[in-house]
Amino acid sequence: MKLLILGGTLYLGRHTVEAALARGHQLTLFNRGQTNPELFPNVERRVGNRDGNLKALERKTWDAVIDPSGYFPRVVRQGCELLKDSVGHYTFISSINAYADSTKPGITEDDELAKLPENSPEEVNGETYGPYKVLSEQEVLSHFPGRSAVVRAGLIYGPNDATDRSGYWPLRIAEGGDVLAPGSPDRPVQIIDVRDLAEWLVLMAEKRTAGVFNGTGPETPLTMGGYLDTCREVANSQVRFIWMDEAFLLEQKVGPYSEMPLWVPEQFNAFETVNVSRAVAAGLKYRRLKDTIQDTLAWARAEVQKTKDPRKLGVKIPPAMARSREAELLAAWRERASV
Repeated sequence: MKLLILGGTLYLGRHTVEAALARGHQLTLFNRGQTNPELFPNVERRVGNRDGNLKALERKTWDAVIDPSGYFPRVVRQGCELLKDSVGHYTFISSINAYADSTKPGITEDDELAKLPENSPEEVNGETYGPYKVLSEQEVLSHFPGRSAVVRAGLIYGPNDATDRSGYWPLRIAEGGDVLAPGSPDRPVQIIDVRDLAEWLVLMAEKRTAGVFNGTGPETPLTMGGYLDTCREVANSQVRFIWMDEAFLLEQKVGPYSEMPLWVPEQFNAFETVNVSRAVAAGLKYRRLKDTIQDTLAWARAEVQKTKDPRKLGVKIPPAMARSREAELLAAWRERASV
């Protein structure tokens, strides 16, 4: 299969390239040539910019395109208009943030979608990210009717994460001692191994699968306690978890997802119980959580050797919680308990 990937050198795109190469496909990468340009030296590259400079994609055809890098409908529309007659199938990676109701358990693909607030700037923030993904989905579905797949991805986890989210917990637990654990151990958590998602995206391109799918996991329910216990098992650590309630964390202005990876306030719990049955029926498979964490820990340790800072594994800010900040919170929690 001749496959075009828009991006292809950062995290999900990178793993998608690896999955496609492993299956023997002929690839073309289209990007600005700025992020990890040393990757995949034997793969065809076309340099340009999705916003206004698509010349490198003219007068060429592909069986399918995978798009993990579309954020704004205006920009996605440009690519769709150019490629609609030269590409057989389009897979667009959206987000579970596309859903309007963050409180409804078991969200399905047919639930109401988020709407863009009036006068929103063309920038990604907490209010615009989901709605802009929705509008981008609509561009793809309208330009490629019956021959496009929209994947609403959850928290993507694993090696080469461009944020601190994947590496934080395995590294912290491997260090040992008392560890701040957020919320309740019974709180649901959903993550998907980046390699499982990438392999499935390639499979859907091969099969020309059409429709909308929730791309998160695992297939069976996972809790925060179960996740942290698996990290402890993989790291062979004697760590002790100090569970802090959500009210305290919010009072201390702990940042969900970024500063405290995998923790979100209860009002967003619906995004941790998303229904994935349609994706599983379409071929999405999951490796063992233990294997995901083991590989992530090995990658994160190697990255720390390069950076000498466990909070700077990726390219994005803000970083995950500093050890000094964790120590302050542990001390405050114990002081409160002693009063």
